[in-house]
Formats: sequence, C-alpha cells, structure tokens
Amino acid sequence: DSNIQHLCSCAQRYANPLLPLLSTMSGKAAATSALRAAAHLRSSILPKEVSKAAAAYLSAAPSGGKHVLPDLPYDYNALEPVISSETMTLHHTKHHNTYVTNLNASLEKLDAAVSSGDVGGIIGLEGALRFNGGGHLNHALFWENLAPKGSTELKEGPLMDAIVGSFCTVEEMKKQMTASTVAVQGSGWGWLGYNTKTARIEVATRPNQDPLQPTTGLIPLLGIDVWEHAYYVDYRNVRPDYVNATWDVVNWDVVEARLVAAKGE
Repeated sequence: DSNIQHLCSCAQRYANPLLPLLSTMSGKAAATSALRAAAHLRSSILPKEVSKAAAAYLSAAPSGGKHVLPDLPYDYNALEPVISSETMTLHHTKHHNTYVTNLNASLEKLDAAVSSGDVGGIIGLEGALRFNGGGHLNHALFWENLAPKGSTELKEGPLMDAIVGSFCTVEEMKKQMTASTVAVQGSGWGWLGYNTKTARIEVATRPNQDPLQPTTGLIPLLGIDVWEHAYYVDYRNVRPDYVNATWDVVNWDVVEARLVAAKGE
C-alpha cells in the first residue's frame, strides 16, 4: 500500500524516536501549514532541535490535507469467527478513527505553536503526536496483515526461508511471538520485525501505541494488537485465546511482501 510505504519511509528520515511515521496527509491545508512552518522555522526564535522536530511533522505531507481513516481491504465480517464483525466495526470506525481525529487535531495545534514560536507548546505535543500517530500507523499496518481464514498460506519462499533461518521452524517463531505478545503488560503490540543490520527476523513488543520502526529500528512485518478493544467482545479477557486464534487470519502474502521490500529485493 502506497500510504503505508510513505509512512514507513518518513520514519527512516528522522532519528528522533518521538517522530512517528506520519506522511499520509493530502490537500491544500497542510501544504499551507508546512510552508508557513518552514518559513517561520528559519528564524532564530525556536531552538534548533525543536524546530527540526516540528518541521518534520509539518512538512512530511505529500500534498497537504489531513490524515484519513483507510478503508479495510475486506468486509467487517470477513475474519469471522476469529474476529467478529462487531469487533472489527468498533475497532476500525471508533478506535482507529479516534487516533486519526486526534492526530489531525494535534498537528493543527503544532502548526499554531510553531507559528507563534511557542516552544513549550511544541514540546508538550510530542506525547500526543507519538501516541496518535503511532496508533494510526500501527492500525494501518494491522488491517493489511490480516485476511480471511484460508485465503493465504505460508509457503516456500523468502519469508519461509527467513523464518527458518531465524527461528529454525515456523512453529518456534509462532511460539515465541505468541508468548511475547500475550505477556505484554497492559496495552500494546506484538511484532515480527526485520533487522536490517543482522538480516534476521526478530520478535518484539511495544507498549501502548509506540510504533516499531522509529523506536527499535526493526521494520514491521506482522503486528498483533493486544489492546483489549481488539478482542474483548470476542474473547473477554482471555488474551492467549485471541493471540493463538489470530494466526488463522494472518495475510502471509502481505508479510512476505513487506520482507522482500525491507530487504530491497
């Protein structure tokens, strides 16, 4: 998906882990904001690092506008019985949409703070931008790495080879990721990520909505959301049942495509 690729490319441009992957904006509003911010940031009013961080958020838009809730690549009932239509509807239209709405509101506040030279205001928005930006990114990745049961399979190829090379067996990979994801304290995510330095796949977890790549350097291949809103309707508080069941609706084609892209093949 071009939106997700653009989101991911922006994270690689900034070393500051507080900058989530936020580059799916479109329309004239953000373009105007970015230009105004860029002009203002040339002044000496704002400290260099604060200016750099704010400019990154505001100027990353490809063509202006606001972040939007992406459409799902399947119907809300497509993942049943693993994930119900009710859960998918609430998760997508309520929870993910809230992250998008709050992200846009935070960016508007950031633009205003930059325009007025309000250093405290800019710094104060970092948490909201990280949380809501990460929530938007994580969910955009999550929807695409799911698919109706039986529609894709993990077959011989680059992904299988990488999993075996990193974990010895597919079952061992699933075992490690399941255990780590179930063990996340409170709310967060379990991830399978690609380490470009070691050329190996790794299991990782992140708290809350912290995005994987900006905070660990790992390129996300597969994510499992373990905020309770992702499974409570269907599994109540039995997180292990939800995580184990999620393996039945993984879109292995997408996971492999992400790996190939990450390796630059």
